[in-house]
Amino acid sequence: MAGFWRSLVGKLWLTISALVACVLLTLGLFLLPYIDTNFTNSGAIKTLFIWVSVAGFALTTFFALFLFTKITQPMRRLIQAADQIRTGHYDTRLTLRTSDEIGDLASTFNHMAEELENTIRSLNLEKEHLASVLRSMNDAVITIDHNGAVILTNPPAEELLHQWGSLERDGGKEEEGREAGDLIPASLSPVPEPLVPMFRRVFGEKEDQREDIHVKQTVWSVHMTPLTSEGDIQGAVAVLRDVTEQAQLEKMRKDFVANVSHEIRTPLSMMQGYSEALLDGMASTPEEERELIQVIQDESIRMGRLVHDLLDLARMEAGHTEMEMHETDLNELMERMYRKFAVRAKERSIQLQISLPQEPLILREANEDRLEQVLTNLLDNAFRHTPENRRVSMAAQRTAEGKGQEPWIEITVSDEGHGIAADDLPYIFERFYKADKARVRGESAGTGLGLSIVKNIVVAHHGTITAESEVGRGTVFRLQLPVEKQS
Repeated sequence: MAGFWRSLVGKLWLTISALVACVLLTLGLFLLPYIDTNFTNSGAIKTLFIWVSVAGFALTTFFALFLFTKITQPMRRLIQAADQIRTGHYDTRLTLRTSDEIGDLASTFNHMAEELENTIRSLNLEKEHLASVLRSMNDAVITIDHNGAVILTNPPAEELLHQWGSLERDGGKEEEGREAGDLIPASLSPVPEPLVPMFRRVFGEKEDQREDIHVKQTVWSVHMTPLTSEGDIQGAVAVLRDVTEQAQLEKMRKDFVANVSHEIRTPLSMMQGYSEALLDGMASTPEEERELIQVIQDESIRMGRLVHDLLDLARMEAGHTEMEMHETDLNELMERMYRKFAVRAKERSIQLQISLPQEPLILREANEDRLEQVLTNLLDNAFRHTPENRRVSMAAQRTAEGKGQEPWIEITVSDEGHGIAADDLPYIFERFYKADKARVRGESAGTGLGLSIVKNIVVAHHGTITAESEVGRGTVFRLQLPVEKQS
């Protein structure tokens, strides 16, 4: 019963009862005896009732103000607080301190706002953690809704979508893209074209999909998982990893095994065939026997050179080859190379030219033997693919030193040979790559490893090597080596 009197209804009932009691007591105790004694005409009675009406209006106004203070004003504050929470101000609280239903409502509202703020804070914290995880991932993550629109990405995925945005779709693919994304809102980007087939299979088969896709000479390993809610697929999340390098390495491994088998099988077959001919007595004269033996020896030397180059290249790529670096005079090295190939140039009727500056060309940290191997391979290639009465040139110069730039020495080896086709030029430094379409074999065939070894040696010296060529006009190899010691 005590709770009823503290409630809003109890307070209103007590207020109305007190107001009615006041009116009745005023009429009974004061007004009625006063009317009988002092008022004898109707005009005076009317005046009295006017004053009574004014008093009643004043009491009613007081009662209305009471209602506004106790009910209407707290409700307005409650509405304002709810509107602030609706707009995101979750720290809003009510300061009403009453013992009625309004006070209970304010207390409940504050408790609800506190729980809501804690929940929102926990969700934001979880969202930030998820965003941090996504940002730290090297793999691209793309979330797609059921309409085929991208709704969430991480930075690698954003960069990937930007790259794929320039893909041109042909007629058939464009129709497929429209079918998959015809409900996509204008504010969202559609699912990338390379992922459309997997996206459809996820919805059709309702299970994870894995596939390697090829886009713009790159290979991506894609794992797409459906996003389900209450048994229905609401979208999909795709994780993409760039496996281009792994694919290239796998292709290089297969090509390497195939090329090594081919290169070794040829001299082995010849050695086996000629040795069987000797054992069967097919050589009728000592000259023929000597010729067969000479072929066997040449092929064994060729196979030994191939094995040596393979081991040398493998040690370089594995980083097991230690080079003793010391100061090297390139002028002296290139003059020695000129003298080394001068006799061969005379025998082949090829003009060998050398161009060196007056100033000394000194490398602070270099391995002279390895650089000699580089120049030997380049000059050997130039002589083998340059016809008679043509020119082979070698030159060196110190590059201009700009402000803040390190000095470099540039070495060029050029020929007027048959040249290399533009399609073959990017691959000439790969193992066993031979641009036979553009070059004509000379007196001996190479192993296909020379330029790979050259590149590894140049890289070990922190330098670069490039090639420029035109079919029928010749080839230019350009080396750049740092003058100072590199960390």
